[in-house]
Formats: sequence, C-alpha cells, structure tokens
Amino acid sequence: MESNRVGFSSIDEYIATFPAEIQVILEELRATIKTAAPDAVEKISYQMPTFFLKGNLVHFAAFKHHIGFYPTPGAIEAYKDELSIYQGAKGSIRFPIDEPMPLQLISKIVKSRVAENLKKAETKPGKRK
Repeated sequence: MESNRVGFSSIDEYIATFPAEIQVILEELRATIKTAAPDAVEKISYQMPTFFLKGNLVHFAAFKHHIGFYPTPGAIEAYKDELSIYQGAKGSIRFPIDEPMPLQLISKIVKSRVAENLKKAETKPGKRK
C-alpha cells in the first residue's frame, strides 16, 4: 500500500495518497509530532514527511503493514527498552498499522530530538538555520 507517487510538495499531498483509515493514522502521528515540536517546520525530504528544526528531527512514512518512523539511531538507542516490542533497524522503527500508535512514546522521542538538535545548534553557531 505504499504510495506510488513521486515528487510530493507537502505532507498534506503525501497523506492524501493513502486510504482514509491510513490517513487518520498519519494525521494522528503528524499532530503528535507538531505538539511535541511546535517550532519545527514541515517539509518533504527523501520523499517522506519530515519535521525540521535546526536539522532533521524525524521522518515518517506509510507502508503496507506498518508506519515507518525515523528519529535517528541515537534516539532509538535512548528509548530501546520502550521500543523493544517493535521491529526496526539502526535508524528506524516499524509501528504495525493494525495496532494503536504509541503516541506518548513518539512524543517523548520527538521532544528528545528537539533538545538534541537545539543543543547541537548551540555548539555550532551559524551552521544550521
């Protein structure tokens, strides 16, 4: 069920390519990220919805059986105990579509990514906007 469209210009456009039940999940995820990172900018990067704040914070994407969430390897390591029930790889997590999204956990991960990016930006003034 991956979107077969290429060249999205917005997260709205990306989400609109999926069936209604998947759109609901993606919008919940998007709202959770927005709440956790209110100053982040939405964009499309790597053809995935991305939130950016002094660098990429997180990406997400819908697939046939899961929602992929990409917060960086460091964030996955920091929450490895809570994420241990999900499949994933070094920089990704797979949340099954047929299970409730762990929105509180996602919020914690996003908030930690915000703190990480802001701290990095302080140590490298002028490097990222």
